[in-house]
Amino acid sequence: MRTFRAARPRVLLTAVAAGTLLLTSACNDAAKPAQDQAAGSTAPAAATPAAVPTPTPKPTGEADPALKPFYGQQVTWADCPADPQARKAKIDISGMQCGKLHVPLDYANPAADALDVALIKYPAAKPDQRIGSLMVNPGGPGESGVGMVKYGAKQFAGTLHDRFDVIGFDPRGTGDSSPIVCYDDKQHDAVNQTDAPLDPAARKAERVKQSAEHAAACQARSGRLLPFVGTRNTARDLDVLRAAVGDKQLNYLGVSYGTYLGALYAEEFPKNTGRLILDGAVDPGQDQLDHGVDQQIGFEKSFERFAVDCVENHADQCPLGKDGTKAAKKAADFLDGLYDHPLTTKDGRKLGRDQAWTGTISLLYGDEKTSWEYLRAALGWAMLRNKGDYLLAFADDYNGRDENGHYSPLDEANAAIGCADAARPAPTPEHAKAAVDRLLTEAPLLSRGITVDDYTEPGCADWPFKTQEKPHTVRAEGSAPILVVGTTGDPATPYASAEALAKGFANATLLTRVGEGHGAFGKGNTCIDRAMEAYLTEGTMPAAGTRCT
Repeated sequence: MRTFRAARPRVLLTAVAAGTLLLTSACNDAAKPAQDQAAGSTAPAAATPAAVPTPTPKPTGEADPALKPFYGQQVTWADCPADPQARKAKIDISGMQCGKLHVPLDYANPAADALDVALIKYPAAKPDQRIGSLMVNPGGPGESGVGMVKYGAKQFAGTLHDRFDVIGFDPRGTGDSSPIVCYDDKQHDAVNQTDAPLDPAARKAERVKQSAEHAAACQARSGRLLPFVGTRNTARDLDVLRAAVGDKQLNYLGVSYGTYLGALYAEEFPKNTGRLILDGAVDPGQDQLDHGVDQQIGFEKSFERFAVDCVENHADQCPLGKDGTKAAKKAADFLDGLYDHPLTTKDGRKLGRDQAWTGTISLLYGDEKTSWEYLRAALGWAMLRNKGDYLLAFADDYNGRDENGHYSPLDEANAAIGCADAARPAPTPEHAKAAVDRLLTEAPLLSRGITVDDYTEPGCADWPFKTQEKPHTVRAEGSAPILVVGTTGDPATPYASAEALAKGFANATLLTRVGEGHGAFGKGNTCIDRAMEAYLTEGTMPAAGTRCT
């Protein structure tokens, strides 16, 4: 499913510079554009309001009398409305049910205002063997949990669907849960169709301008929501949901950013944890700039491995020449060359450098058995036929743009939640230089043209409020045993993050998938699937040090 962003010489560089993270998950393949689907203004400049503190109260959860009306509610489930996208993909949703959860906007003042969280339930196939509910989150931040269940139901087929009601939800500020909206579709297109300047000074000026305009646009259209969309509040919503469906403890599967949500839940409500799987893990204690650098290096290494695999194992489909040691550079040179020579597409839009890199990187979230095939074809279509339709289609999918040109609130939610969770302070000159030195040494293809000046500003500098949240190690003392899953070739959440998350918890086990791509769930690895099922259904942890190949 998906991840964060920033300026844009690279989709990753922009995220690092903005002080957010590129997380995203890779679960919902049903929602990805197939290759045969591929052919196929500026932001308002309002004044940015003065910053105010972010509300970060410590609630007492179910014991708080003011929250009893929320904890005491029962979800009214009904047939889900017709979904043209599901029908087009031939996905049967007739057995699914939809509903809403009523939660306070501000947990410090729950009587003041409220919002509804969109839900979907895929009822257990064997009710007589039902254990309870399994809540799921696909990542982002900004991805739809409703979409994860609706379009990815086949990933739960078998033991998990037999034994659990699989429940997805759109976190506050996303999807159909009071989504953050900052731009209209034309403004989204204008931003995405513009490559970041090559000149460092011009790039910085454009980045500063866009930051101010973005903050003003979000404040103008969604200002009421912005202080309350942080992950800690979503964790509180998750506890209300647990109670509303009648579960004493939370069973949960979180992928990518969903691991951060699960970690904060365990920190807030350790006694309410049941069986939690955190897959494609984020290290909540890592400095954001360092994480962004690690991530960019991870994508570079994945890009290099893809290129070598293309030449050595798929020569008849590979447009990258015959020398595996030069293949990645050949692809990078072509993608960078689109800055001056963009490709045309059937709908009249241009495929420039940044959109082409976005489409390429989006396909590195998958593995060598799935999305690498699409990347070979998309690059071949562009490099050999001068047609940008496929790469643009994958960039559109990553950016939340559908075939009708309508954008989901994914990007807006991603930025708003990122700024509510932690705004990176301006790094010291020494830290910025060290980051650039690492990038130029270990990720030279994805980091061409960067300078220390790309990393001098603080994250979320123009945001309407300043969060009090900071990176920190999550211990979750008193929680039930937690299963952390990491993949050795994961570019978006490098394996070291899974190691750090598991080590930080008071009670956790690390399960390792040896392979490519982001996350382990839904990748068809029998060893991983059996370990996850045994843990969720029986509470049996895999042996420490288990590695699945």
